Amino acid sequence: MSGFGVWESMVAWRRPTATKGSVCILILIDLSLASCGPRPTSQTTVASPQSTPSSCPATRPSQPPFVPPTPYPSEPAGAAFWFGTPQLWTSLPTTGSWPDLPYERGVYVQKVFWWRDGYDWRSETAPQLVVAGAHVAGTGKTLVASRATNAFSPDIGSAMLVLIQMPAPGCWKITGDYKESQLTFVVSVPASASLGRRLLP
Repeated sequence: MSGFGVWESMVAWRRPTATKGSVCILILIDLSLASCGPRPTSQTTVASPQSTPSSCPATRPSQPPFVPPTPYPSEPAGAAFWFGTPQLWTSLPTTGSWPDLPYERGVYVQKVFWWRDGYDWRSETAPQLVVAGAHVAGTGKTLVASRATNAFSPDIGSAMLVLIQMPAPGCWKITGDYKESQLTFVVSVPASASLGRRLLP
């Protein structure tokens, strides 16, 4: 990949679109991303064998489940759960898996939204959120993450958005780092249904 020259086109993909700069684009959310736990750092627990491969310790909801502060909704849309802390959280799929991701130029592509209590999309248009990740199987493969941008919708409030590209299917451990707060989760990326689908027209 040659960086994120296609970022402007990619953000128009089927999941929510994001605001760039000071321009607000309402986002229609069908999140199937991450959720939160009450600790300052993330928790990872083993997923049930019915939902993800038994070899992938996909992140599950914390107990008790994390509930974001007001005015954020107590539960995310779709089959997802909040994961993290008020300092940094995201939305994860209850299945532990991101199925049917677009497959473009040899990578699987996903948009990941991140939240922090007090984050304002209008005043911080380019949040200093850094996202990194690696294949859990020890293959040495790492993901490529775009620079974070701002996002807003009445459904989700102020959020940060990062586009990630994963060069292989399987189990991925992903970490977000923002203002001295870290959040780590594990998610499975199936191979089958993604191959042959294109992200761009």
